[in-house]
Amino acid sequence: MHDPRIENRNHKYLQVFQQVTKMVSTVRDPRRVMENIVQSLPELLAIDACTIRLLDGDTGRFVLGAAAGLSAEYLARPEVDAEETMAMVSSGLPVAMEDASLSPHRPFREAALHEGIASVLTLPISFQGRVTGIMRLLSRSRRHFFDDEISFALALAEQTGIAIAGGELFRQLEQQVDYLQEIQAISRLVNSTLDFDGVLTTIVEMLPRSMNVHGCTIRLLTPESNRLELAASFGLSREYLDRGEVVDEQNTIRALQGEPVAIVDVEADERVLYHEHMGREGIKSLLAVPIKVKNEVIGIIRILARQRRRFSPAEINFSLAVAEVGGAAIINAGTYRKITLLFNQIEEHERFLGNIIDCIGAQLLVFDRQLRVVVANRAFLTAHGITEVEALGMTYAQLCQVKGEEKCCPVDQVLSSGQPARAVQERQEADGHRWYERTATPLPNAAGEVEYVIEIIHDITAERRLKSAEAERVKLAGVIELAGTVAHEINSPLFVALGTAQLLQDDVGEEEKEAVATIVRNLKSIAELTAKMTGMTGYRSRDYAGETRIVDLE
Repeated sequence: MHDPRIENRNHKYLQVFQQVTKMVSTVRDPRRVMENIVQSLPELLAIDACTIRLLDGDTGRFVLGAAAGLSAEYLARPEVDAEETMAMVSSGLPVAMEDASLSPHRPFREAALHEGIASVLTLPISFQGRVTGIMRLLSRSRRHFFDDEISFALALAEQTGIAIAGGELFRQLEQQVDYLQEIQAISRLVNSTLDFDGVLTTIVEMLPRSMNVHGCTIRLLTPESNRLELAASFGLSREYLDRGEVVDEQNTIRALQGEPVAIVDVEADERVLYHEHMGREGIKSLLAVPIKVKNEVIGIIRILARQRRRFSPAEINFSLAVAEVGGAAIINAGTYRKITLLFNQIEEHERFLGNIIDCIGAQLLVFDRQLRVVVANRAFLTAHGITEVEALGMTYAQLCQVKGEEKCCPVDQVLSSGQPARAVQERQEADGHRWYERTATPLPNAAGEVEYVIEIIHDITAERRLKSAEAERVKLAGVIELAGTVAHEINSPLFVALGTAQLLQDDVGEEEKEAVATIVRNLKSIAELTAKMTGMTGYRSRDYAGETRIVDLE
């Protein structure tokens, strides 16, 4: 015989169950499912209140998820029920209490009395055999919970567990999508620059914003000493950063071994040493991940939160992905910085060498094996009135026009013999003839072959002219000495002859006087000539007749 009341109740059970099931499959937020359940069950089961509490994995406590029919004071109490009751529910068993006043747990007994609660049914919310929360049905009138009511409530609790799990899964998927976008953004930023400090700053600033945490640090192993040194930080005080070495902390050691380390409560965890400093900084939780490049750990990233939190697998994987992307960017930026530093050193050495070369007074050139100029100093450029750009690449044939003592170019000789060579070059220039001494020296490579040739060009015009002047001086001295000697040798018989001729002028007749006067006049001319020879300081030659040249005394 059918009971219309039972059929009506079962029909309502089915309607509520279908509604909840539909919401579980369509609604992304599990709180909406929980709100619907706690609002529907009191009328359906003839009770006064309903609560759903979820298990907090960080604290192990059941925190309020949704409630209906109870005061805020009752819902805010720290302990839900006796440990025995909670243990049974946590193991997956429902617990019915017809008379709450008989509860052995005094805080719950007093709270129930104050709220007017007479009977309570506590049910586990589970998913895949794991309890994730509890559902409580509360009545202000004492009542017995029948098996069909318990079974129905358990079915709804199970749907709640599915909704919670589905919501968590959806949240994780959504979070993973968000993190993937964040990874792409961070990757673009860190790979858009080769500035080493810029890469580090980007990572420590973007990670906290992406994960909604307080601060972040990057510590890198130095290649020289393999010490862990702070490279970048964000959101942390200088006092905290200067607290001391962290290399002895277990979280650091494990991270350097390649493992991520998540710490929910840094205050009570032995893997952290500086509890006092972290307390002053307000840090509650910590995540340390290794920075790896090709399976080699080059440093660690530490993510610090001011709220106690259990870092999810998605958050840990996100941090590891950022660390991997950041590690590659750090290596690239570090390599670029080293290369830039090396180039700066090379440029500095080139400037230093160039200054030294430019300080050389002589002209200096460096030729390669193709006899093209690769280096030209300031003296050469000034002497030829050209720029460095014009000089570089000029061929040796354009520069070497050797005449005089050596007929071949010294650079050619060096390339053919591998030995230093020398040549003197004579040029007709605006200020007259000039002479240049060109000295070439080989620069061999590792195989001993001549790779470059250094040529130094000295202007020896002054030296040449000095030698010529010295030769003229010696020649003049010889001529003057010879003239003095000749004048001295001539003067002795000359003066005798002149004196005799002057005496004869008075003793000869009129016809001979003219001849004697001529002799005296010529002898005096000779005396004047010897006087000029004795006092001469120079001479100049001039053409006389034909190819004969004579000397004019000065």
